[in-house]
Amino acid sequence: MLNGMVGRKLGMTQIFTATGERIPVTVVEVGPVTVVQVKTAANDGYDAVQVGFDPITHENRVNKPTRGHFKGVAPTKVLREFRADAGEAVQPGQTFDLSMFAVGEKVDVIGISKGKGFQGVIKRHHFAGGPAAHGSRFHRRPGSIGNRTFPGRVFKNKRMPGHQGARRVTIQNLVISRLVPERNLILIRGAIPSHTGAVVEIRKARKVAAAKA
Repeated sequence: MLNGMVGRKLGMTQIFTATGERIPVTVVEVGPVTVVQVKTAANDGYDAVQVGFDPITHENRVNKPTRGHFKGVAPTKVLREFRADAGEAVQPGQTFDLSMFAVGEKVDVIGISKGKGFQGVIKRHHFAGGPAAHGSRFHRRPGSIGNRTFPGRVFKNKRMPGHQGARRVTIQNLVISRLVPERNLILIRGAIPSHTGAVVEIRKARKVAAAKA
């Protein structure tokens, strides 16, 4: 069994529990994925399973090197790597679906955050800004960034304007609220990174808090 799956974010909605509690959830179309390559420490330096997601319908659009990599397996648009359970024999061509997850299970979701371009310090770092009155000439600026004669330089990682978003983001310990196996859908409580239609990875949580005795 793999420790994660590949999916496509479809958007957000809400569901209601038996007690009437409203829960915001993100809908993700998960798998099925096909094993494309099994990597071993002897051949590749580490153990992993490479899986493919979203099959390519027009194989004439696949070049020869890519066809060689997908030898014996239908080519796909997305390739990702996951760890497999120790001692389990995984073979190319084997498929996995969302049956590896359960309702109430905690997962980590990985995706590329929405790109926001070049932003100032108020939006990027939540600075308060200056007075909004006339004549202050200091509204949304970052302010002074310098030091005294010593050390006489600007330290690294100074919070300043710059590019925001479009980064790999991991949200940990999100709870699976519902599974829809007939449509390959997972409903995850809360928001996840990436825009609607983006490819995300759903992995079994690595830092689950220990249960209280």
